[in-house]
Amino acid sequence: MTFHGRALIAGEAAGTVLASGEPISFWGGYDAATGEIIDRRHPLSGARAAGCVLAVPFTRGSSTSAQVLLEAVRTGTAPAAIVLAQVDSFVALSSIVADELYRRPIPVVVADPADFARLATGQRAEVRRDGSIRIEE
Repeated sequence: MTFHGRALIAGEAAGTVLASGEPISFWGGYDAATGEIIDRRHPLSGARAAGCVLAVPFTRGSSTSAQVLLEAVRTGTAPAAIVLAQVDSFVALSSIVADELYRRPIPVVVADPADFARLATGQRAEVRRDGSIRIEE
């Protein structure tokens, strides 16, 4: 199955989907050293997002969240791609800065809410430069 989203930050990535209907805060909720989601109140608590296609509706927090995500890019523990249900400027900012500093942007796609709801943890997904997402079911 393939659906089309809006590429906020174009790029290509593939990985296992790690999905939640709950927003996440990278600041205080994500360990940039390991890629683990450490917010113990979050449904994905304890899961490692490093190398995954992380699907969350949006992020909580401020520019400090962008800093944590940028640090995860530097250490190699960032998600391979991020799929959102709405535009999130802090995630986009992290990817833009990661590209400038490390030449390693994170592809960021905004999916229609109905398509976003199709993403489930454990699926294999391929994010394409045009914003389309192919899911292996």
